[in-house]
Amino acid sequence: MQRYAINILFGTAAIVLVALAQAGILDKYVLTVITFMGINCIFAVSLNLVNGHMGEFSCGHGGFMCVGAYVGSLLSVAFFTNSKLFGPALFAPELAHFLFPLVLVGASFAAALFGLIVALPSFHTRDDYLAIITIAANYIIISIVENIDAIGGPRGFSGMKRVVNSMSDAADLPWMLIWTIIGLFVCVMALYRLMTSTYGKGISAVCQNEVAAEIMGVNTNRVKIMAFMVSSGLAGLAGALYAHVYGYVNAQSFNILKSTEGLVMVYLGGMGSISGVLLAAIAFTLLIEGLRFIIPWLNDVLHAANLLPASYELSQVWKWVIIPLILILLMQFRPEGFLGNRELTHVFPRLKRWITFR
Repeated sequence: MQRYAINILFGTAAIVLVALAQAGILDKYVLTVITFMGINCIFAVSLNLVNGHMGEFSCGHGGFMCVGAYVGSLLSVAFFTNSKLFGPALFAPELAHFLFPLVLVGASFAAALFGLIVALPSFHTRDDYLAIITIAANYIIISIVENIDAIGGPRGFSGMKRVVNSMSDAADLPWMLIWTIIGLFVCVMALYRLMTSTYGKGISAVCQNEVAAEIMGVNTNRVKIMAFMVSSGLAGLAGALYAHVYGYVNAQSFNILKSTEGLVMVYLGGMGSISGVLLAAIAFTLLIEGLRFIIPWLNDVLHAANLLPASYELSQVWKWVIIPLILILLMQFRPEGFLGNRELTHVFPRLKRWITFR
């Protein structure tokens, strides 16, 4: 039983959430928030592989999420719907819930390929140049997408909701929540196994001292490129799930602000800590959703106290002030984040009996 505790935990969570949704206890809004928690967890741990475990500094990870979102959306529409862009569906819509993993794999592979394209020139440089290159890559990807009119250009792309509805017609279940939980499980297991493998030891060695790692026989360039590809692919998985939850995707949803969200979650949780980043992603999602209600309430309080002109309203744009501010405060007062480079099993040793990845 203890050997499979994590598997049982994820399976139980999925069953409980689906049961609560079917019973009407959890409404669509709550299910959507929980789904976005899972997507943010995938996005955050993918970035943590590069910025935390490898010790590099990628600042444009939202671009790879954008690639995954668009490729996943295009594959989904081409596979399961009749569209002007692709013509008749390649598969019957009733098969969507069986073949949807192909969409997620395709999106992840495309994002990993873009990660390779960015990584090849990037890791010939040193110091902070990766940050500059990844920011540039983020803008380049968005510009490319916005200039392809066939996929909507700056207007965005839609049609994925029909695919999700096809899944629901076949079986009335919260499919995107289920796929998100499965994606998160695969992501966490893959990263844990990677970091405990020989390649993972090489990634940790690069983080500690790249020159010493090279002397000890680690092919640092290959290790860094491989880790960056895996990280980009998992970000693409998060993007594909994100696009299908919304049913619509726009390139500007993955601009530098989305990349900043990833940085906040990584540094809030602790670089190199998978469990810490998962906790931070959950807390961050709750904070963002809370601001939707806190900002209107704050408007009323400030107006009642005559501290804000009657003609002025605080808008949701203020959350984009709060998010970078959190990052600044973290760097100043707790740069190690929630757990630093430790896992929950280091903080609570008794958990080691139950948290064993198999």
